[in-house]
Amino acid sequence: MRFETRCVQTGVDKDSQYNSCITPIYPSSTFSWDDVTSNRGYDYTRTSNPTRTALEENIAALEGGISCRATSTGMSAITAALYLFRPGDHIIAGHEIYGGTYRLFADVFSQTGYRFSFVDMRDAETVRDAVIPGETTCIWIETPSNPLLNLVDIAAVTNIARDVGVTTVCDNTFMSPYLQRPFEFGVDVVVHSTTKYLNGHSDVVGGCVVTRDEQHAERVSYLVNALGLSCSPFDAWLVLRGIKTLGPRMEAHQRGALRLARFLEGHPVIERVYYPGLESHPRHDLAKQQQTGFGGMLSFDVQGGRAVAERVAGGTQLILLAESLGGVESLIEYPATMSHASMSPQARREAGISDGTLRVSVGIEHPDDLIDDLRQALQAR
Repeated sequence: MRFETRCVQTGVDKDSQYNSCITPIYPSSTFSWDDVTSNRGYDYTRTSNPTRTALEENIAALEGGISCRATSTGMSAITAALYLFRPGDHIIAGHEIYGGTYRLFADVFSQTGYRFSFVDMRDAETVRDAVIPGETTCIWIETPSNPLLNLVDIAAVTNIARDVGVTTVCDNTFMSPYLQRPFEFGVDVVVHSTTKYLNGHSDVVGGCVVTRDEQHAERVSYLVNALGLSCSPFDAWLVLRGIKTLGPRMEAHQRGALRLARFLEGHPVIERVYYPGLESHPRHDLAKQQQTGFGGMLSFDVQGGRAVAERVAGGTQLILLAESLGGVESLIEYPATMSHASMSPQARREAGISDGTLRVSVGIEHPDDLIDDLRQALQAR
């Protein structure tokens, strides 16, 4: 089956009694056993649930993995992936990643003995130089990065990881499997915030961990159950419903994002636009190699720093001032006080996030209306 067909058809057939066309919601917390040694495949919803299984089968098929475990949030998916490693292990990550991920690494897991190096992952040799033989166990990939849309050469990094015998984990939230499939470039584990593009309607929070080998699959399943990280049946149903329109939504998102990026690139008060679909993006060619599109996220720097950025962010009328991303509605946010507020000012500067940086999640509205909205917000500055 082709991708769009898998979005609609995979995992949905869970009702053999009534043959419903849509996967039912199974809200039961527990399931009765046939006897003390056997059941119908489900015993307790924290461990597994038919609705959640449908979602997991669907996402695994879309990513090309053998197993998926759906979690309560994107952060719980990252937590589950980190528990594949142990205190004392050394993990390499980008210095410009989602602020919540940075906070979890730098402020939580580092307090339990995990060691992190935050490096510029645009340069594969920098990644190689950061490896500590016998101590590094994971390279954490986020591409495109949040919020500056920097790209990591996935194949180059996974080649390094194989050379030194470490695991690679890739956060594929920004692209979704419609536009990027990290397993095809050698990644071991993929994580998502399903809150974002997979669900796509800003009405649920969730996450998932996708694996491509039995060892990781068994360990992730154990961890999600043991740590109590699994998502609810209703949340799983909402994400599964959203995935059905993932293909056409992503096409609309990236069509609008490219239009906005080109408008902003030519605007006199914009210092820089960050969008891999622009020919001016330093890794535009890499984007064409490892992605099948350029996505719906963009960022830009305004002249005048924070004062101007605040006026622009507060001056839009259609584009909502809000965190999160990947929904059908367009959102604008100020990373320094919103998505990346947990990073210190120095860490943000090292990552390239300036006081004038704004991030936009382009929805599926008509691009002309979004351009008109940004134009009036920029003029009112």
